[in-house]
Amino acid sequence: MKVLILNGSPKQNGNVSVAVNELAKTLGEQGIETETIHIGNKMIRGCIACNKCAELGKCVFDNDPVNEMAKKFKEADGLVIASPVYYASANATLIALLDRLFYSSHFDKTMKVGAAIAVARRGGCSATFDELNKYFTISGMPVASSTYWNSVHGMLPGEAQYDAEGLKTMRVLARNMAFLIKSIALGKEKFGLPETEPWVGTHFIRDDLKE
Repeated sequence: MKVLILNGSPKQNGNVSVAVNELAKTLGEQGIETETIHIGNKMIRGCIACNKCAELGKCVFDNDPVNEMAKKFKEADGLVIASPVYYASANATLIALLDRLFYSSHFDKTMKVGAAIAVARRGGCSATFDELNKYFTISGMPVASSTYWNSVHGMLPGEAQYDAEGLKTMRVLARNMAFLIKSIALGKEKFGLPETEPWVGTHFIRDDLKE
C-alpha cells in the first residue's frame, strides 16, 4: 500500500516539509509506503481547456511533471496534497498541476484516500484546506480527517517543528489515513467498488432562449 505526497512549497526544506515529514514517518510506522514529490519549485503551466486529453488519454503538455504524476497517482492508494498558504489560497504552481492532473487523467480514482494539508504563518489555512479538498470530493475519493483541520503553523523555515498541536494533527491524520486505506482494501475484496452510473451533464442554458 502506497501514498503519493505532493509538496507544493517552492522551498525545499520549508515548513511544508516539516508537516509532510511528520505525516510520512507516521504512515511508515503504519506499514504504508510513501513517495514525496516536490512540486512547488517546478515550472508548471495551467490548463488551457483544449480537451486534447480526451483524445490522447493524457495532458497534451508533456514537458512538465503532470503526466508523470498521473502514472504515480494511478498506482497509489492515497494522495496527500500539501501547500503553503498564499493570500488565503494554495500555491498557484500546485493548483496548475492539480487542475491538469485531475482533468486529464481518466483512470478511476474512486476510493483512493485523499488528504489536504495547509501550512501558514497565521491565517488562510481553512480556505486553502477547503480549496484542496475539492479535488478529492469531485473524484469519489474519501477524505481523511484528523482532530483539527489539517494545518500546521510556522513562519521562518523549520519553525513548524515547534507547532506541537499541528504535528499531532499530522500524526493523527496519518493513522486515520492508514486505517481508511486498509479498510477500503478489505472492503474492495469483499464487496467490490460502489455501483457507478453513466455520466449525466446538465447546465443552465435554456434552448428556448437561444437565438
